[in-house]
Amino acid sequence: MCTMQNGTQMTKMKGKKKGLLRFFYLDEHKSCIRWRPSRKHDKVCEGKKSEIFRRYADNRFDPNCCFSIYYGDRVKSLDLVSTNAEETRTWITGLKYLMAGISDEDSLARRQRTRDQYPLLNCTFSEADKNGDGTLSIGEVHQLLHKLNVNLPKQKVRDMFQEADTDENQGSLGFDEFCSFYKMISTRRDLYLILISYSNQKEVLDLNDLARFLENEQKMRGLTREHLVDIVAKFEPCPENLQHMVLGIDGFTNYMRSPAGDIFNPEHNQVNQDMTQPLTNYFIATSHNTYLSGDQLLSQSRVEMYAYVLQAGCRCVEVDCWDGPDGEPIVHHGYTLTSKILFKDVIETIDKYAFTKSQYPVILSIENHCTVPQQKKMAKYLREVLQDKLDLSNVSMHECKKLPSPEILKGKILVKVQLFFYTRPYKERKLKLQFDFFQDGNSINSTNQPKKKRRFGRSIMRSFKRKVSGYKCSKSNQKPLPTFYHVCPSLLEVFKMNVSPVVVFFLAAYTNSWQVSSLDETVMNQILQLKPGELVRFNQRQLIRVYPSNYRVDSSNFNPQPYWNAGCHMVAMNYQTEGRMLELNRAKFSSNGNCGYILKPKIMCAFNPELEDPIPGHRKTQLVLKIISGQQLPKPKDSMFGDRGEIIDPFVEVEIIGLPIDCSKQQTRVVQDNGFNPMWEETLVFNIQMPQIALVRFQVWDHDAIGRDFIGQRTVAFTSMMPGYRHVYLEEMAESSIFVHVAIIDMAGKVRHFKIHVQIFI
Repeated sequence: MCTMQNGTQMTKMKGKKKGLLRFFYLDEHKSCIRWRPSRKHDKVCEGKKSEIFRRYADNRFDPNCCFSIYYGDRVKSLDLVSTNAEETRTWITGLKYLMAGISDEDSLARRQRTRDQYPLLNCTFSEADKNGDGTLSIGEVHQLLHKLNVNLPKQKVRDMFQEADTDENQGSLGFDEFCSFYKMISTRRDLYLILISYSNQKEVLDLNDLARFLENEQKMRGLTREHLVDIVAKFEPCPENLQHMVLGIDGFTNYMRSPAGDIFNPEHNQVNQDMTQPLTNYFIATSHNTYLSGDQLLSQSRVEMYAYVLQAGCRCVEVDCWDGPDGEPIVHHGYTLTSKILFKDVIETIDKYAFTKSQYPVILSIENHCTVPQQKKMAKYLREVLQDKLDLSNVSMHECKKLPSPEILKGKILVKVQLFFYTRPYKERKLKLQFDFFQDGNSINSTNQPKKKRRFGRSIMRSFKRKVSGYKCSKSNQKPLPTFYHVCPSLLEVFKMNVSPVVVFFLAAYTNSWQVSSLDETVMNQILQLKPGELVRFNQRQLIRVYPSNYRVDSSNFNPQPYWNAGCHMVAMNYQTEGRMLELNRAKFSSNGNCGYILKPKIMCAFNPELEDPIPGHRKTQLVLKIISGQQLPKPKDSMFGDRGEIIDPFVEVEIIGLPIDCSKQQTRVVQDNGFNPMWEETLVFNIQMPQIALVRFQVWDHDAIGRDFIGQRTVAFTSMMPGYRHVYLEEMAESSIFVHVAIIDMAGKVRHFKIHVQIFI
């Protein structure tokens, strides 16, 4: 208030003119906003939306410096631009307090102390009670506040402590008293001011107020009285408010912190996409080296990893098969010290967990290094264990020009086999050729196949020698074909040699839709660089699997987004390695009930993901994010002193991950010494060419003198974001969140979700 009364120099916008520089200040009675040199002193009152800022199509003004005030009987607007965002935040906050009839922060806190009992805080209370006497001393309270990242003056803490200490046992807080104290420090000014603005200063929302909020801000349509009554009944804890069917600040807070107020669309927790299109129209959640629990050199191979990834929504798992002792095929990472597990145990685990999370088809990506006798054992176990899950008799695979849909293949397991041949070039360099294809469950043993199909591999080798000179097949080094396959395998991958990726596409032209190309990231990156448009078109008719380079011995993950941009279906991730890349993968597949399949957008049928204008004539989308506040942000996990470390100085970074032209990041200012309820009140604006495949990543960091420390993140598919006021809960942190306002606007100026600039209603 003092800052507002001292005054601020701001630019008053007027039509499309440059603007008038004026000195604005709050009068001594805190009732009017005046400006010099003008002597007008109209009182401000409730108004409606202004159009002034939207006339400036060139976006010349920083949204963080703009706000509008409405006044007069005819609802005129005063549109202002300050010189910096800090001044704007001061005016916005001050005007909101004035609107609610509040003159200072302590008054707001006193109002909120009349709220009803907070939810039980047994866990927090027990942790804070260091000596176990069932009460909290002032010293224990100070330790708790430090752990919660609350930095308040000691005298203010003592005053609140004494106010909460109401029983005969003075000098300590029992549990009920602690709840009152916790309620004092947990003031949500942001939510309280929203409630005040929609309740006409009643401090409770009646059903009409609630409906206006949900329609105007949250963009909900078709609200019924029954739905509004259900919200109040479910979230309002105060019996008196329930009797009058109104929502108080506690009930409003409960509602906004429920899944209904989450940034993630709750409808996307279930399958919500068309699942009847060919498999080539989907991205498929895919695991690499599924059996490994760690790195590719020394870690343990475990059957439990198959249960883990399948229950995590993965639909394509890898099985590396080698000859084992006693005639039993084994699974492990060849030529390394990783432990070995039985192939039979792997198949039994897959059979048990394949469809516990999702009913859509599972693909076994079998890398087959076994000799014929043990290949026969593999075929035997597949038939005996998986049984009718392999039966595709209801699908006409020979006549089908396109792959069947996930819907048709529900409950089925497809076997994709990689066959290996080894040849020697003239300089004795080893070349590995890889063949991928789906098998037919009714003809899994090669003894049932025509001889000319079993000879097809040799004809492919001869064909390859004609197309790539300088190489010849060495019969002594050639491994036998596997004992089971459905269609004639064809040459689909070439690596460990200097062959242009164009050769791969040339050879792939001889394939059909049932065959799969498996390419490592090195080859795929060459293709993306040289032939990105051709790759997009190729992915429309045949599945491609991309897997990490063999040089990633630590089982690290590549960035999957460039391969998704080109329409690659199976981008294989090391599910055992947590981190940014796996978080992107989780966000991608969360938008369709985490069923393992994501339908590609139709717009991907013909475009070049690497161009600056990949879709000529396509209108861009603008994402406007107002980062408002944070709640209960913890100290960094790797903090040197743990909970005893310094109180954090948090800031938020928002990143768009999608087409190269769309990738960008912005961040808020740093809030000093407050991780419990920091306030940012900053607006970030992003222009996005192809939001259908974009991810939005929220990251919270702790700023320090030598850099920054990671606190937490949440990544959401753009198409899964909800409009309006939303909480973004950090992944694996139940209570930690940031509070934001989401708006999506097309570049023609049409607001699809909410107002582009800050508006104050007085």
